[in-house]
Amino acid sequence: MAGGVWGRAREAPVGALTLTALTEGIRARHGQPQGPPSTGPQPKSWEVKPEAEPQTQALTAPSEAEPGRGATIPEAGSEPCSPNSALEPAPEGPHQVPQSSWEEGVLADLELYTAACLEEAGFAGTQATALTLSSALEARGQRLEDQVHALVRGLLAQVPSLAEGRPWRAALRVLSALALEHARDVVCALLPRSLPPDRAAAELWRSLSRNQRVNGQVLVQLLWALKGASGPEPQALAATRALGEMLAVSGCVGATRGFYPHLLLALVTQLHKLARSPCSPDMPKIWVLSHRGPPHSHASCAVEALKALLTGDGGRMVVTCMEQAGGWRRLVGAHTHLEGVLLLASAMVAHADHHLRGLFADLLPRLRSADDPQRLTAMAFFTGLLQSRPTARLLREEVILERLLTWQGDPEPTVRWLGLLGLGHLALNRRKQVRHVSTLLPALLGALGEGDARLVGAALGALRRLLLRPRAPVRLLSAELGPRLPPLLDDTRDSIRASAVGLLGTLVRRGRGGLRLGLRGPLRKLVLQSLVPLLLRLHDPSRDAAESSEWTLARCDQAFCWGLLEEMVTVAHYDSPEALSHLCCRLVQRYPGHVPNFLSQTQGYLRSPQDPLRRAAAVLIGFLVHHASPGCVNQDLLDSLFQDLGRLQSDPEPAVAAAAHVSAQQVAMLARARGRPRGPRLLRLAPRPARPPPVFADSPFQRRSLAGRWGCSGPRRA
Repeated sequence: MAGGVWGRAREAPVGALTLTALTEGIRARHGQPQGPPSTGPQPKSWEVKPEAEPQTQALTAPSEAEPGRGATIPEAGSEPCSPNSALEPAPEGPHQVPQSSWEEGVLADLELYTAACLEEAGFAGTQATALTLSSALEARGQRLEDQVHALVRGLLAQVPSLAEGRPWRAALRVLSALALEHARDVVCALLPRSLPPDRAAAELWRSLSRNQRVNGQVLVQLLWALKGASGPEPQALAATRALGEMLAVSGCVGATRGFYPHLLLALVTQLHKLARSPCSPDMPKIWVLSHRGPPHSHASCAVEALKALLTGDGGRMVVTCMEQAGGWRRLVGAHTHLEGVLLLASAMVAHADHHLRGLFADLLPRLRSADDPQRLTAMAFFTGLLQSRPTARLLREEVILERLLTWQGDPEPTVRWLGLLGLGHLALNRRKQVRHVSTLLPALLGALGEGDARLVGAALGALRRLLLRPRAPVRLLSAELGPRLPPLLDDTRDSIRASAVGLLGTLVRRGRGGLRLGLRGPLRKLVLQSLVPLLLRLHDPSRDAAESSEWTLARCDQAFCWGLLEEMVTVAHYDSPEALSHLCCRLVQRYPGHVPNFLSQTQGYLRSPQDPLRRAAAVLIGFLVHHASPGCVNQDLLDSLFQDLGRLQSDPEPAVAAAAHVSAQQVAMLARARGRPRGPRLLRLAPRPARPPPVFADSPFQRRSLAGRWGCSGPRRA
């Protein structure tokens, strides 16, 4: 079809009546309802000459009705077959198809003529045109796919050159009429032009989206094209871009009623496939909202389609929450996609709960899919939706728990991680956690020994949620966490340290009633065992770990009635030897039998690779030794402390070496107080009635606080 076909028609207006007459003529000739079907052998092309008159008369009907206006058909690139040429006998051959040359000529004329006249036909003429073309093609006994593809290709060729107004609207009516009857063929014809992005194809997708009579059918076909692909193949990529164009049109999302959950899950799964695909050339590119123009990658195009789907359905808050939490960037990342899915599920639980039932129902069959991206995406969504209690009640609690525990036996760490997150969400449900706590705990406690940080973090989070529920098993958890939690307080991973410290604080807060009464033996033992790590972690380079330690120490101070909250807060935020000295004095007086353990634990931090922790450990040893009585510390421990502090005096960090020197002097004075020299250069001296307090230089890692606040003398500058 050439450009003249879609220009302003020069022939007389053709209405629905004329086009319907064309349809009836075609049907009558082929023995459809207007006449009995032909049962004899098909005549040869030269025998069809008398039969051509109804078509010719129908085509010339406009000129007869209005003799003043000639009906000329514009050129179509290559000259179409005319009725006269169609009447000439065709050469016969052994494989000749009867009537083929004549019918092809008539169909070519019919397609060009009806397309050229559509500008004047209006809506009714558009419908009649679709019926005319369908009747003609079906009468030939052939499939419509090729003919529809030809018409759509003609539209795509002419759209860039069309002027705004009636010619433009006429072309769009042709496309809508075809899509109304043959949505699948129209979609298949348009998809190849959507990859790489084509402006004409984008305009046609948007026009289909605005037509409420066809947009639902087209969206369904695009959904099937997206779901039918096994990976980020051209068909799926083109369908993703087409969905992005259609869903961006205001009001189109309403056409997804009935398959909204299917479409949402298909888009999220497509993002997972794109994230896992190593061959996508534009995977590293992420579209920033400030960019103008179309998205730069398939992934960002899918994200925009997902945003449009959510926004058009009233989920603007979901989009905003995802933006604030960095969820969209996580969705397109190869290693963070499932985190993005979890954030999306959480946002939908909070702000779009009207779709949760449909999503939950669609997820269940996907959980056993053989396709990894589809299965893992469904698992992540399933896990996130368990935060919604009404949604979780759609399944029996035993079924959900059995499924999550089954995931714990999966060899893939990602599946076990999702299962632990699901157990954590399940623990939030008051009714379910009480009944199944004996089943939940072994799985959660066992995950604390995993090597994957995601698994340990998920288990710590689930245990914390379990403690927040009424009637939490505080005594049982105190006993079980005794050997498991202290190693995690010194874990090399910042997030694990912060979570473990926070779990201890939650455990203390839930058990503070029993601690005040002298009960909770396992919990009291756990707190005293963790006291030195908590004090030193106030100087943790990780801000989350330091803040978590401060919060947990405040809970311990409240539960044990130490009255040291102000000192702890000051030590956490300032370089205050006075506050630390007052704190150590109170702890030594309160727990004299634990002083050797405090010193041994602190000694281990002298080898920390972090400068602030090494200095904090040296300072803490100095104050603990200063306030300890000579009989509390044995000879071997003093020897060991003196040797380690001596080695630390050669530390490359001057602040650490200076603090080690001062603390070593305190160890030497305690050795003299015991009446025995410690170290080769120490002389046997009589015990002194009082030992001078240690004076440390200003810390380069913290600001200095006011001196003398707790009745202690200010430090002398070293």
